[in-house]
Amino acid sequence: MENEEKMMTGEESLRIITEMINKTKVNIRQGIFHLLFWGWLIFAISLAEYLLLKFTDFKHPYYVWMLVIPGVFVSMIYGFVNGRKAKVHTYADMIYMWTWLGFIIAATVLFIVHAKSMETVASYIMLLAGFPTFVSGFILKFRPLIAGGICFWIFALVVHFAGPSLAPLGVPVAMLTGYLIPGYLLKNKVDHDKV
Repeated sequence: MENEEKMMTGEESLRIITEMINKTKVNIRQGIFHLLFWGWLIFAISLAEYLLLKFTDFKHPYYVWMLVIPGVFVSMIYGFVNGRKAKVHTYADMIYMWTWLGFIIAATVLFIVHAKSMETVASYIMLLAGFPTFVSGFILKFRPLIAGGICFWIFALVVHFAGPSLAPLGVPVAMLTGYLIPGYLLKNKVDHDKV
């Protein structure tokens, strides 16, 4: 009689399996927002800096990077509001969040350390950005995002070795291949309920 009480019903087993699966899922829509938001923001800023440098006499084209500051606030507010709406925070959500938070902290430290030589920062930032993008691809089981991380690493090398005439175009191209294309592919996949 005791053995019969200890045995699980099929319904209980299914519930436990479903809970385990749900503990490994990630809030993909929030990830998509951040990929597309930062992809477009950095693409526009880096392209604007290149155009100002190439076609104007503006002495400080890098000032356009100040637009990252309101971008951080938009991103934080979006994350906070949607994080509060989420009923469940899974293990994968936490790994995903801490991976990206680690990137933000590392990038901030890099900017502080290289404040006097900002022209060398782009390749390092792309090197750093490749890591959370690559890891996110594995967390989400989405190959285009893994490829996006690899693209960041490739363009970090291109920017480092290309020279001053081509290097500034490496950042917008890296944003296109690292964030925007994978971001739209992931959005399309989610919108068609394939994830």
